[in-house]
Amino acid sequence: MNAVFARSGPLPLLRRVFGGFDGPLFLAVLMLATVGLVAMYSAGYDHGTRFADHGRNMLLALVVLFLASQVPPQKLQQLAVPLYIVGLMLLVATALPGLGVTKKGATRWLNIGVTIQPSEILKIAMPLMLAWWFQKREGQLRVLDFLIAGVLLLVPVAMVIKQPDLGTALLILASGIYVIFFAGLSWKLVLPVIALGAVAVAAVVLSSDRICQPGVTWPFLRDYQQHRICTLLDPTTDPLGKGFHIIQGMIAIGSGGLSGKGFMQGTQTHLEFIPERTTDFIFAAFCEEFGLAGVLVLLVGFTFLIFRGLIIAAEAPTVFTRLLAGAVTLSFFTYAFVNMGMVSGILPVVGVPLPFVSYGGTAMVSLGLGLGILMSVARSRRLMQS
Repeated sequence: MNAVFARSGPLPLLRRVFGGFDGPLFLAVLMLATVGLVAMYSAGYDHGTRFADHGRNMLLALVVLFLASQVPPQKLQQLAVPLYIVGLMLLVATALPGLGVTKKGATRWLNIGVTIQPSEILKIAMPLMLAWWFQKREGQLRVLDFLIAGVLLLVPVAMVIKQPDLGTALLILASGIYVIFFAGLSWKLVLPVIALGAVAVAAVVLSSDRICQPGVTWPFLRDYQQHRICTLLDPTTDPLGKGFHIIQGMIAIGSGGLSGKGFMQGTQTHLEFIPERTTDFIFAAFCEEFGLAGVLVLLVGFTFLIFRGLIIAAEAPTVFTRLLAGAVTLSFFTYAFVNMGMVSGILPVVGVPLPFVSYGGTAMVSLGLGLGILMSVARSRRLMQS
């Protein structure tokens, strides 16, 4: 009787559920979540129920992380194609009358009883789909396989850009490019693209005075996207409009100094000079109150998370899990780099949140799902070894 109880008691159950969990990865998540809660309380304690809602979103993301970590990578592989197709169908549905929800000129949401943002699904579905594709082509990769992967990537990216939602499109594009690169894309193809991009950026910067004049239209870009780039190059051209975000963000970052103004003491933050201080521009509020010291703590947390994720990817047992874990990990890098870059004035302003710190329910859940996938990969390897 005692032996039966020992096998079915709470301790063996807990070992089955939590066995193989990656301790360093969970420690990095806990560190960043703590920083996020502190930052949200400081920036949003006088902003309605933002702090309470942020805590609720974190708990929901933790539940999603736990549930996703219980799904074996083999099951994730089986879900890749259906999830990708469902994501595409939902993106198409956003353009249908009566279903798509338009806010601030963008039709990014879908009303199915509750309002959801289908493009968030593609942040996970895209690396899943491409990792599945390259797993199927293992050992027989050809140029055509990379071209097909490019089509699978560009179709949803183009649909999201059309909504328009440049920030989410950038994240989906990055997650797919990471998979394609890790699958073995030749540097001979990568370096010319990087060089061409560098030349294009240099050309825009050097000719900004001429191409940013009123009446000049850029091909392939909407007026507001062109305006964002020109404002980035010289925020003072529209200091009370599009440039206001960048200027006030840089003022807040600079005024934080080495140690910051102190917890809940940010003047730029609480006098409402920083737009979107609990969402896209919370990094500026964080810099003002915690200074360079706080930023270094945040960067250490992100660096720890990214390096741990890459180690998990390197040790993964299959092509699918290696590609998936690597892409999900570098997606966190993209989130952090783009958000900090746009707030600091080195990248155009796009709607990309700072992981664990910015307010946002759907984004937080997608982050939890990504971490759960990483935990699942780490867990499967450890269970195989035990």
